[in-house]
Amino acid sequence: MTSNSKSSAKAGLEKMKYEIASEVGVNLKQGYNGDLTAKENGTVGGYMVKRMFDDYYQKNGVNN
Repeated sequence: MTSNSKSSAKAGLEKMKYEIASEVGVNLKQGYNGDLTAKENGTVGGYMVKRMFDDYYQKNGVNN
């Protein structure tokens, strides 16, 4: 993986993180987020993983 594709992937994950946080009602902001609970952070992370799997399954024609 090249440096450019790594930074592109990282930017995509950051964008997804903020989209999902907004969708599930977690007040995620740029910078420090130590005021969030483990449950809130886990919810965002869990939905990120779910979306990544759903995207993979859709792109590869896999039924889950």
